[in-house]
Amino acid sequence: MKKFIIFCLFILGLILPARAELNQDLELPSETGVVESVQYEDVPNLQQGADNVKQIVAVKVTSGKFKGTERNVDNMLTGNPAYDIPLQKGDRVILHVESNSGQVLSADDVDFFIADIKRDRTLIWTAGVFFLCLILVGRKKGVFSLISILATVALIFFLLVPLILHGFCPIASTVVVCILSSIITIYLVGGFNAKSSSAILGTVISLMISGLLSMLVIFLARLTGFAGEENMFLYSAHPDLNFKGILASSMIIAALGALMDTSVSIASTINEIYETNKNLTIKQLFTSGMNVGRDIIGTMSNTLILVYLGSSLSLVLLSSNIDLQKFFNLNQVATEVSSALTGSIAILACVPVTAIIAAYMIKNQKDKVEFDFH
Repeated sequence: MKKFIIFCLFILGLILPARAELNQDLELPSETGVVESVQYEDVPNLQQGADNVKQIVAVKVTSGKFKGTERNVDNMLTGNPAYDIPLQKGDRVILHVESNSGQVLSADDVDFFIADIKRDRTLIWTAGVFFLCLILVGRKKGVFSLISILATVALIFFLLVPLILHGFCPIASTVVVCILSSIITIYLVGGFNAKSSSAILGTVISLMISGLLSMLVIFLARLTGFAGEENMFLYSAHPDLNFKGILASSMIIAALGALMDTSVSIASTINEIYETNKNLTIKQLFTSGMNVGRDIIGTMSNTLILVYLGSSLSLVLLSSNIDLQKFFNLNQVATEVSSALTGSIAILACVPVTAIIAAYMIKNQKDKVEFDFH
C-alpha cells in the first residue's frame, strides 16, 4: 500500500510542474467580488432597434492584490439568456481583469468585467455530499474509490492538458493517461492480483481499439473537431492544436469508465468462479466470463448511449424542427453519435478480450503471495 501511494505521489510530482508552467502564462488571474449595489439604465437602439438594459454594478473585489477596492462595472442585458448575467445585491461574481495601460501598478491600471456568477461553493457542497455518500456506503473501498477519482482528475488536468497544449499527440497522450488511470483505479479497488491485472490488460487493449475506431470514424465521416462553442474558443487561444486528435481523445476518455467497469466485473466473476471450483479449465472459465459479459453488454452500452443523449438533449429536441436527413448529418450530431457508437463497440470488444485474459491468468496463477489492500 505504501509503495503504491509513493508511486502515485511520484507521478503527481512529475506532472504538477507542467501545469504550473502553463499557469505562468496568465498575466492577470481572475478575481472574485461581491455585488454591493445595482442600478439600471436603458440603452436604446443597441441592436437592430431593440431596447436593451445596462446594469451599473458596484463591485467590491474580495481577492488578489486589488482586494478591498470597489469598482463600477457595466453589465449589459440583451434579452438573450445564453449570454446575459442578471445580477442583484449580494451576488458573488468572478471578475475578468485586463490591463488598460500595459503595466499594472495600481487598481487604476486595470479594468474589471463581469465574467460569471461564482458557483464554486455549490459545487464544493455537492462534491462533499458525493464523497460522504461514497465513504459511508463503500467504507474502505469507497475511500480507495475516492482516491482513484482524485488521481484520474489530477492526471487529466495536470498531465493530459499540459501535454496536449505543448504539442504532443492528443491520442497518444490520452491513451497513456488512461492507462495510468486504469492501473491506479483497478489496483486500488481490487488489490495486486491476477484478477486486477487481467482487468487492466482488458481495459488497455479495449482503449487502443477505441482509439483506432475513433480515428477511423473521424476520417471517414470527415468530422472537424469543432462540434461545440468551446472548441471555437479553444481555437482562438490555440489555433495550432490538432482538433481532430482532441475529438478522438474525448471519445477515448468518455469510454474509459465503462470499460473499466466491464473489465473489472468480468475478471471478478471469473475469479470467484475459479475460487469456487479450481478444477475448471480455461475454456470453461472463459465461457462463464462470456455469459456474464453478455448480460453486462446491454446495460453498459445503454448507459453510454444515455450519457450522450442526456448531454445532448437540446440537439435531440432540435430534431423536431429539422429534416432528419439534415439533422443526422450535422457535424455536432454526427460527432455525438460517433462518440456513443465507438464507445459501445469498445465495450463489446472488452468482453471477450477480458474474459480470455482473465481465464488464462487466474487459472495459471502459481501459489504466490498476492497483495490485497482490503
